[in-house]
Amino acid sequence: QVQLVESGGGLVQPGGSLRLSCAASGSIVSINAMGWYRQAPGTQREFVALITSSTNTVYADSVKGRFTISRDNDKNTVYLQMNSLKHEDTAVYYCNADIRSSSAPRTYNYWGQGTQVTVSS
Repeated sequence: QVQLVESGGGLVQPGGSLRLSCAASGSIVSINAMGWYRQAPGTQREFVALITSSTNTVYADSVKGRFTISRDNDKNTVYLQMNSLKHEDTAVYYCNADIRSSSAPRTYNYWGQGTQVTVSS
């Protein structure tokens, strides 16, 4: 019953910015780490950024210094602020989270459906 829904994707020119959001809903007891992954056409899904429950962050080298991950625990939402976007950032961006729900015996990992980000001039 837990769901992750991404939003904020779209078309942007190189050097531009986008802010992605991912809201978790359902019978949530707690959310541990939350993160973002992306998959470009013809490639494997790759890690982008992660934020722990204590707000420690980890970034892929390819986005370090340009992207910022954050979370709002009151809203069960994780964000990805993407600045200085490049053509190679074009991909479907997926939200991921480790969530403990009231209907499950332990924490499980969940994925969102993805949101398209296209960087093009």
